[in-house]
Formats: sequence, C-alpha cells, structure tokens
Amino acid sequence: MVDAGRFAPDRDFFARPATEIAPLLLGARLTHESDAGKVVLRLTEVEAYLGDEADPGSHAFRGRTRRNGVMYGPPGFVYVYFTYGMHVCANIVCSPEGSASAVLLRAAEVVEGEPLAQARRGTVPPRDLARGPARLTVAAGIRLDENGSDALAPPFGLELEPHPPASLAGPRVGVSGDGGGEAYPWRFWVAGDPSVSVYRAAQRRPVTRRDGRAPRTPPPSRG
Repeated sequence: MVDAGRFAPDRDFFARPATEIAPLLLGARLTHESDAGKVVLRLTEVEAYLGDEADPGSHAFRGRTRRNGVMYGPPGFVYVYFTYGMHVCANIVCSPEGSASAVLLRAAEVVEGEPLAQARRGTVPPRDLARGPARLTVAAGIRLDENGSDALAPPFGLELEPHPPASLAGPRVGVSGDGGGEAYPWRFWVAGDPSVSVYRAAQRRPVTRRDGRAPRTPPPSRG
C-alpha cells in the first residue's frame, strides 16, 4: 500500500538515464522483505552510473559481460554485485533495455524494521545502519542471489516522494575512473542528513576504452 503523497513508479519511469533518475530517488522508501521480516529504508544518497563509452567508472564501460548483464536489461530491476571479496552492493537499472545505466544505492535511513536491521548490523548508531552501500544491503537483507530481481515487485517495493527533499550533488565516492571526480558530479545526497556516507576521493589513474582511446566527454547531469 502506498502512503498518501508517495507513489509507486512504473517501468517507464526508469526508462531514462541514471543521471536523471538518481536525484528523483532521494527520499524514496525502499522495502525489502525476507523470512526474517521487513525493512524499509528512506534513501538519502545515491550515485548515477552510465554505460559503455560514456562513463569510465561504470561496470559497463567496456561493454556487456556476464557480471553486468542486468544493467542492459529492462529498467526497474535490481543489479546486485559482489565487490572487494566481501561486500554486496545494490543498484536500480535505468534507461531503455539494451542501454546500460544504473543508480547505486549508497546510503539510507532505516524507517521501519530497525530491530532487524540492528541485528544484522550489530551495535552501531542508528545513523550508521545503512550508511554506505555495503551496510545498506546488510541492513535491508538484500542478497547477491537477488541480482536481476524486480525492484517494483516483492520482495522489493519502492515508493517515491512527489517532491524529493533538498539535495546536493558532487563527485562519486572512491571511483578511480572519475579522474578526481570533477567531470562526473553524479553523487546526489539529502542535504544535512546524518545517514549520508563520508566522501572519499579516489586516486587518479588513466582510463582507456576497449579500443585504447580515452573515454568520450560525459553528458551533463540533469539533476
């Protein structure tokens, strides 16, 4: 059931680039249910990632692979991946099918199911329960084997705010392909919210495409 004022997006809502969708997800309520119970998160920080030649920080920068295939599928599905040998991170796929694009869920406030989230995360302050992409998936109980699940259907659920909260935009966190982040200000967060993660810049490194050339200039964000 959608609370008064909030609305459930349809598939067409996500058929736009992640740079357009990302700021619209701030304040949204993301639900995840499991045998253990239900946790509802209020999204406070997200990052947009495009695909192929447009975004050297994206998993899809060098084309479609077995790992990133969900990014090329229908919009509104969940792209879940394993990183650093220990962490699971979750994204919502954007753009029309065949065009890779996704929004990383970076941080959130737990607004329902806090005891369950606390049991999963251990003794941490409430603001830290889902403060960071790996912590968010643990708190919500999102699993790696849920990669490719529908974000708009059980065990997931999503309700958007008709008027997203005031937000800020800046460089993505720890993305070495961003060249310091100046050209890719595609992280969006709720201004002043304590659950937003700490920004960490990545070390610069050269990035090339599959053909050996430098990536093309990124499109501007419309957030």
